[in-house]
Amino acid sequence: MAPRKLAAGNWKMNGTIASLAEVETLMREHGSARCEILICPPATLVHPMVERAGQGVVAVGGQDCHAKDAGAHTGDISAGQLRDAGAVYVIVGHSERRADHAETDAAVAAKAVAAHRAGIASVICVGETEAQRDAGETLDVIARQLAGSVPDCATAANTVIAYEPVWAIGTGRTPTNDQIAEVHAAMRAALVARFGDGAGFRLLYGGSVKPSNAAEIFAIADVDGALVGGASLKASDFGAIIAALDAA
Repeated sequence: MAPRKLAAGNWKMNGTIASLAEVETLMREHGSARCEILICPPATLVHPMVERAGQGVVAVGGQDCHAKDAGAHTGDISAGQLRDAGAVYVIVGHSERRADHAETDAAVAAKAVAAHRAGIASVICVGETEAQRDAGETLDVIARQLAGSVPDCATAANTVIAYEPVWAIGTGRTPTNDQIAEVHAAMRAALVARFGDGAGFRLLYGGSVKPSNAAEIFAIADVDGALVGGASLKASDFGAIIAALDAA
């Protein structure tokens, strides 16, 4: 059976308690969606969002976690703490974390292991920079990041892979359909070669996904959903993307 498609929203450093009204609207208007809906708000909103989304229409996740379960790590949050707050997913290895906090593939893999140890699924992000794309290094970069960032304990049940070309995040630019298809096919092949059951892993595309281009992106082979940034902040925009995924 094909894996359930996933519309994931990453609110990044946006949102307050008042923003939870958007989640209530989303639940009301898309309560019968066939795809899975996930929102990863700032840590301050994880538990309040879980309380609002108690009917199970919207799953809630964290945006990052520490590799350790506890300790003297001021300002960090553990996967276990996220799970205690009600999160069932956590994003690891987002390009903004890799760039702003110098996270390596090994660090990302350690965070994914911590998430699985805590009983939550990881959304592991990979993607090339514009310079790497222009140099023709995209597939090599993706292969290296998959090999280094996805731990051996990854399964289709506890791991989602999100391809986010760095140069497309928040820029309004997106790769061509052929470029997206090429990367997703390569990721699928790498996962099958390594895990055998790689066909079950959900592969998301992320990077300036919006209502106007969602249907076209979701029609591409091996695209099982999207990791959406800015367009996930408003129920009207994210809802249109969810509807496009349901129709794909």
